[in-house]
Amino acid sequence: MQSPTLDFNRLEVLSLLGRGAKGVVFLVRDNNDQDDKLLALKVILREAIEKKKKKTTRNDEYKRVSFEQEVLSRFDHPLFPSLHGVLSTDKVIGYAIDYCPGKNLHSLRNMQSESMFSDEIIRFYAAELVLALDYLHNQGIVYRDLKPENVMIQENGHLMLVDFDLSTNLAPRTPSPSPSLPSKSKPSPARRKKKRFLRFGSFCNSGISPEEEELNSMRSSISTASSTLAASDSSRGEKSNSFVGTEEYVAPEVITGGGHDFAVDWWSLGVVLYEMLYGTTPFKGLNRKEAFFRILTKPPNLVGETTALRDLIRRLLEKDPSRRINVEEIKGHDFFRGVDWDNVVLVSRPPYIPAPDDGGEKGKDGNTKIDVENIVQEIFAAREEREKQSGNDNNSANLNIKGQKSGEWVRGLKTNNHLDSDNNFLVF
Repeated sequence: MQSPTLDFNRLEVLSLLGRGAKGVVFLVRDNNDQDDKLLALKVILREAIEKKKKKTTRNDEYKRVSFEQEVLSRFDHPLFPSLHGVLSTDKVIGYAIDYCPGKNLHSLRNMQSESMFSDEIIRFYAAELVLALDYLHNQGIVYRDLKPENVMIQENGHLMLVDFDLSTNLAPRTPSPSPSLPSKSKPSPARRKKKRFLRFGSFCNSGISPEEEELNSMRSSISTASSTLAASDSSRGEKSNSFVGTEEYVAPEVITGGGHDFAVDWWSLGVVLYEMLYGTTPFKGLNRKEAFFRILTKPPNLVGETTALRDLIRRLLEKDPSRRINVEEIKGHDFFRGVDWDNVVLVSRPPYIPAPDDGGEKGKDGNTKIDVENIVQEIFAAREEREKQSGNDNNSANLNIKGQKSGEWVRGLKTNNHLDSDNNFLVF
């Protein structure tokens, strides 16, 4: 299905939302849209893509943009954005998706006491992330860039995954039984009525009787036992050898370069849950070398008494992808005991509902028209200048790690081009 083309002249650019290594995002409104809906417009400078293309002698950057737009056009799920149109001029390319006024999970975590969430709040957001990743995997898509900055908070308080330029297609795994999810387009009156009566916590069977507790325990045991008989996500099917991701969230098998599949997303989920619980990532290093060394060799430091959440994190952060917990085991884990997977996305009062956003003022002073192309050019030019001045700290950093032999960039791994793959680790 061909995506609609955005008319630059009818877009009302309201503000600059953010900037990243691969693009700039603006808050816009389509003046021809009867719903007066706010959109997030992600814009990339053509000149920057052409420069990267010359360095690599490949067309990866354009392919990533095209793939991301193609993936977005396929989504029909409440935890994913809809593609509202693509933009192409002589200077920039981009696309518009749903705008999320609640910012992202990283910002929300920093608003919490000590930058940490409670177990109950983690359970809700974790359940939505499991549903989102399961949906992607059933579509044959490996996300490969799960991190709090890519998890947006929608107007209704539910999550939304964004940024799929590092994703890739693999043969779809055997689909797990999926809950009946509402389409994003026009929910039925019955759905709307049901949704009004659901609150945060009601997707979990709290206050259940001892008999129901025992039954749920039996169901959990049966689910876990049956899933261990099936092959895990990472034990069969094709794999990708691309070296992509964000260094603190990347799985060990991506670093070693032996090929990876859907299991990398469950590793990243483990890192995200750890960060939500402890306020920091589990394998943080002074530079990329040290972070990779920790990912490959160190167990996560799960401080505190053993709980279902800590056990889930430990099983997600299993370094061997063939032994890492898979989606069926995750859904049947004790941490999610009592979760009604059919009702998670129907909860009408999630833990956090962002304040209404009308788009704010137009331009910097309320009247000035925002020139998208010039702003994007200025941002990319400034970034290029900073990169020239600072160089690459990761490439020049030297670690003196006990047991590491000469010529090894991480103990047990010979020097390779991973540390030179900065473009792959520039995430929006």
